[in-house]
Parts: sequence; structure tokens; C-alpha cells
Amino acid sequence: MAEVQPYRMVDPDWAVAEIERRTGHVFFRRELALLAITHSSGANHRDCSNERLEFLGDAILGFTTCQYLFQNYPAWQEGDLTRVKSLVVSRQTCAEWANALGIDELLMVGKGVGSPGRLPPSLLANSFESIVAAIFLDAGMAAAQAFLWPRVSAKADEAAGLDAEANFKSALQQLVQRDYGRPPTYLVVSESGPDHDKTFCVQVQLGTRRFEAGWGKNKKQAEQRAAGTALRELEREMAEGTGLPGL
Repeated sequence: MAEVQPYRMVDPDWAVAEIERRTGHVFFRRELALLAITHSSGANHRDCSNERLEFLGDAILGFTTCQYLFQNYPAWQEGDLTRVKSLVVSRQTCAEWANALGIDELLMVGKGVGSPGRLPPSLLANSFESIVAAIFLDAGMAAAQAFLWPRVSAKADEAAGLDAEANFKSALQQLVQRDYGRPPTYLVVSESGPDHDKTFCVQVQLGTRRFEAGWGKNKKQAEQRAAGTALRELEREMAEGTGLPGL
């Protein structure tokens, strides 16, 4: 492993134990965990830093995010998927995840880079991606995605909720008002789960017609998904010459 400059002397055994505790992954190859937290400024050679791991981790994060969005937002087109993906995989998001794990106090860095609590966000973001790659190399994609999935899903749903209102509900409203003359209504078909963790099912209704339902962790999210489904169906019908007038 890389020799660390005196600025940040981190005990390797403690560092690996903390990474395992904070990520929930027990490493078979502890050298991967140490490599993931070794910045190039704290290594005696760039090959002994986490730069290559960062490259791989970025790809794994991107794939996992695409997979989640593809599976959970079936009504979305490429542009909408791309917008939300860019928010999930951003430097800011990765830095936030690194901060939540307290990675800054584990990183092996050289002089002049920063101190715990004051490290550059880009460095923290890179370290998060490096840890993702280390888990992947240690135990495969299933292990890496087990680590990523709760983070990606929460951030994607948050970003989708912010993005979808403008892209789906607004677009549906404009289309329907222009070509049908009446606004859509949103009906809560059902809700399930305890009060602190409910799931809602919502349908869009135009006149007497109801569209396929959308599910969400709150009414707003369910409405966005229902609007997206209705919009996609109406656009398909219009392309075929069978859409809107009279529904």
C-alpha cells in the first residue's frame, strides 16, 4: 500500500474497521478498502491512490441509477431520465453521501489538501465513488448495489418529485386544457401502510376516462407518476390519430 505523508496518519486496522462499520460491508480484501481512502496527495505513487477506483465507481453508480430509474419510472422518456440521473450522480450528491458516512476523517491525504471537516467536496465525492468500486471488486455487483440502492432510490425519488411536477403535471395540464378544454383531476384510489410509511395509489381522470394508476410514497409523488402515465398514453394516441377530442 501507499505510504502516507505525516500530515494524516490513519491507523489501517482502525480505518478498515470503520469503513466496514459505516458501509455495512465486510471486506475480504482489506487492501481495497485502504486504497479507496488513499488520495493521490497521500500516496507515494499515483498508482497507489484511489484515482482508478474512482473511475470505476463512477460507472457503477451511473449504471445503478439508470437501472433504478428505468425500473421505477416506466412512463418517463430519455430526457426526463437523464435530468434526474444527473442530479443523483452529481459531485454534490456524492459529497453529501461521503459526509454522511464521515469519510473525511478516514481519508489519507497529504499536506495542503485540507483537514477533517474542511476537505474539498470534490475529493469527498471521489472517495465515495472509490469505496463503491472497492466493494464491487471485493464482492461483486450485488454487494455494490446493496450499498448504493437505498441511497440512489431515496435521492432519485426526491429529485423525481422536484422535477416531475414541471415535466408531467404541467405538461399534462397544458395538453388537456388546450385540446380537451377541461383540467385533469387526480383521484386517490387507495393507500396502504402505517401512518409514518404510507404508499398512495392515484389515477388521472379526464371526463369519465381513468388512466393507469401511479404509486408513490406521498400523494404528490403518486400524482406525478400518474400524470406521466396519462401523458404518455395521450401522446401515443395523438400520434396514431385517435387522441383527445371527446376522449
